[in-house]
Amino acid sequence: MIKHKNQRVGVFIDVQNMYYSAKNLYNSKVNFGAILETAVADRQLIRAIAYVVKATGEETAFFDALFHRGIETRVREITVFSDGARKADWDVGMAIDAIRISEILDVVILVTGDGDFVDLIEYLKHHGRQVEVLAFKKTTASKLIDSADDFIDLGEAEDYLINPDSPTKHKTKPRKPDPNNNSSFFGPHSDEI
Repeated sequence: MIKHKNQRVGVFIDVQNMYYSAKNLYNSKVNFGAILETAVADRQLIRAIAYVVKATGEETAFFDALFHRGIETRVREITVFSDGARKADWDVGMAIDAIRISEILDVVILVTGDGDFVDLIEYLKHHGRQVEVLAFKKTTASKLIDSADDFIDLGEAEDYLINPDSPTKHKTKPRKPDPNNNSSFFGPHSDEI
């Protein structure tokens, strides 16, 4: 894996994926600032974009905190269907941005464990881009890890978590999030940056 200071990098952050992984695995919040620093690795940051969901209107402080870290936000409202089901999916938007912006990048960095991005990785690599993935390995699709040029397991260091549990936290069984709990669906608060 080649990493040098002249590489132009773009970082694309799947906030919901990271939020629920940290919450379910470690009962912790995500330190997006530390993740961005690791992702960039002293290279030239061209763009960093976080894909977020607005559910309650209380997310403004979190969005502002991302902005002050140099991370742009793309915001999507939750769609509530007549049967009560909720959906707020950023996969297509994140993939389109990564493809579009990759024209001015040497390295595309995806911060997600979602296996749906394998095709995006293959496309970017075919077009000469180095693709790196940062995520919590325990909740990352193995095919995503295998397809990336480099994978960094965020679960190997507590630097990526805020208020982590005891050292035995890695042994806890992941819980499934309650999509009907509106207060936790949108993700982190401003103190989780």
